[in-house]
Amino acid sequence: MKAAGLDALTHSYVTLGIDQDVFAVSVTLVREILDCQTIARLPHAPPYLLGIIDVRGLTVPVIDLRRKLGFAQGESTFASRILVLEFPVRERRIVLGLQCDRVFDVAELATVDLESAPDVGVAWKSEYIRAIGRWRNGFVIIFDMERLFTSDEFAYLDGLL
Repeated sequence: MKAAGLDALTHSYVTLGIDQDVFAVSVTLVREILDCQTIARLPHAPPYLLGIIDVRGLTVPVIDLRRKLGFAQGESTFASRILVLEFPVRERRIVLGLQCDRVFDVAELATVDLESAPDVGVAWKSEYIRAIGRWRNGFVIIFDMERLFTSDEFAYLDGLL
């Protein structure tokens, strides 16, 4: 089944790794990619919210993508990166950082080769998956950033800015 809502013949994605899995974010959403740095912790923050960083005078919340996706907590390494993203949510634009284990490169994926998240017959959180593609002899999961976070989570993040 082909994914809905994808209209370009090919589209560029920044590919990133969490554990052994590969995910992707549309290159149009990526402001910059940073080495990991000191993150100011926030008291009583949700477990997936590492804290905030300064990016050229802008306060940016940083999300631990491992924890957000339900992976075991990991340590930052030399390869770990923070993707600073900007994307629309309702009437405004959200800027946030996603800490991941590594960033690979930019991949060009053909729209006709992208599929919707599979129906596995049981309940699982697939609403944040925009599409699944094939890349480097494996799969890449393309995020739908507006659905990766709930309305309450966006309201919390919005309160930080």
